[in-house]
Amino acid sequence: MTLRKSTFAPLSRIFAFAIELDGVDRVLSVVRRHLGMDVAFVARFREEDRVLEHVDESTAGVIFQHQKIPLSEGYCQKVVNGELPELIPDTSLLAAAQEIPETHTIPIGSHLSVPIRLDDNQLFGTLCCFSHQPNPALNAHDMSLLRAFSDLLGLHFSATSAVRHARDKVTHEIRLAMQGNALRPVFQPVYTIATGKLHGFECLSRFDLEPRRPPDQWFKAAHEVGLGLELERHAIDTALGALGSLPTDWLLAVNCSPQLIQSGQLPRLLGSDRDLSRVTLEITEHAAVDDYRALADALAPLRRRGATLAVDDAGAGYSSMRHILHLQPDMIKLDMSITHDVDTDRSRRALAKGLTSFAHEIGSVVVAEGVETAEEFNTLASLGVDLAQGYFFAKPIGPQLSLIHISEPTRPERI
Repeated sequence: MTLRKSTFAPLSRIFAFAIELDGVDRVLSVVRRHLGMDVAFVARFREEDRVLEHVDESTAGVIFQHQKIPLSEGYCQKVVNGELPELIPDTSLLAAAQEIPETHTIPIGSHLSVPIRLDDNQLFGTLCCFSHQPNPALNAHDMSLLRAFSDLLGLHFSATSAVRHARDKVTHEIRLAMQGNALRPVFQPVYTIATGKLHGFECLSRFDLEPRRPPDQWFKAAHEVGLGLELERHAIDTALGALGSLPTDWLLAVNCSPQLIQSGQLPRLLGSDRDLSRVTLEITEHAAVDDYRALADALAPLRRRGATLAVDDAGAGYSSMRHILHLQPDMIKLDMSITHDVDTDRSRRALAKGLTSFAHEIGSVVVAEGVETAEEFNTLASLGVDLAQGYFFAKPIGPQLSLIHISEPTRPERI
């Protein structure tokens, strides 16, 4: 096959797409069958050996995936060092090949091998093919094809290495966040609109380390590297430590994902002797739920013990309504995108009124998030919203001892 420059670019895109969809094994199969070889493999070089990370062969049992072979054995290292040519159509005609034991034990009648290099030109390993019989038809055009595939594999492994490095970096950052006091709980006061009295707190997490990210990005990153539930448990455990310092008529809301609830870890985390009537579990609108029945079943024993359920960020998207309909929460929290400018925006006001009426119809309490002005507060009060939180009342405050200082809150002014 002649690989012309005019066809290389589209072929590169096609083969890169194949790598993305079907993986390196699919690429090896294409290479082996096109060249008419018995075996194709990718070997990753290490200090003392090479690992056959991907193998495709027409007859099983010759070599196998994850096989470890000393660098001194076989063809690969010798090709990279220039001791053997990359293209050997007939090993019986090359004395250096005949000196290699594997030429006779496997046997190897023809052999092709090219280095795979990463973006920084670092040697990753080799892309190799061989057949048991000589193949005099192999030529420079076949080597051009093999080099093209090697370049594409180099791009693939570079990207894979970058992803692995980024994942390891994030994992390290998450681990640091769970050590010492890097994850700091703060408490957003929630007030009863009708009386202005403090109802309780929503616990939020702040991360005092680099890189500076919003809390939701920390939790998202943790879930992406498989540490999401561990970070959630740590945040909830830290938050619940403040519950004992609160007056007994104040509630504490903690955020938790459907995955954590369904994992079965929450009852142990909350404890068997804790008064759960003081605990609200908040599920965000953005949390994906695959099985509402399983989620409701996992929540049921906690709710029987007195825990209340809140759907957070209601009105921010379609998912919140599905959460509400399937889970029948005790509390519905209006997203701040509705609360902001509710006094001047007719559409926001209509949506807040509709959600509040719906919530009361099903027996849920309504909380407005992100209230920043007296005008917003008064409008929400006129719509029948039950509770509110936001900078109009107070900013989030520090943990435990700081909570005592607001035990006698000032009632928000009505205008």
